[in-house]
Amino acid sequence: MLQLSGRSPFPQPPLGAGHLSVEYAPEPSAVREARTEVRRQLEGWGLAEHGEVADVAELLVGELATNALVHAESRFRLTLFAAHGVLRCEVADTERRVPRVLEAGTGESGRGMFLVDALAQRWGCHRDGPGKTVWFELGTCGSDGCGRRQP
Repeated sequence: MLQLSGRSPFPQPPLGAGHLSVEYAPEPSAVREARTEVRRQLEGWGLAEHGEVADVAELLVGELATNALVHAESRFRLTLFAAHGVLRCEVADTERRVPRVLEAGTGESGRGMFLVDALAQRWGCHRDGPGKTVWFELGTCGSDGCGRRQP
């Protein structure tokens, strides 16, 4: 007979975790609005208290949103998913060129993907119809590692 302990062998999603998708107009204020929405949503999902996840997510979404405005010069869509100890943030735009990680030199620009590469657990890009989606993932479980995945 199989006995089950009170603990689940699988990590549970954070309380209130879920999904959000918002489209932004190609205006400079959209980057600030996207960062604000990330913070608000993570607070609503109870993830703002998990280490630096909200700060890092806000920073990296700001970088991806800026890239969408500068390179695609069109509307972009921010999508957030949170479950099972992982926060996934996506920014979709109409530019087909895939972003590259540049060295973090002393210039005023070009550091966005360097930061994404340095701070995210994983990140990637895939083409969608006329454009692309750039995404990154962060763990939301603190030091216990419940959201860590192998590349």
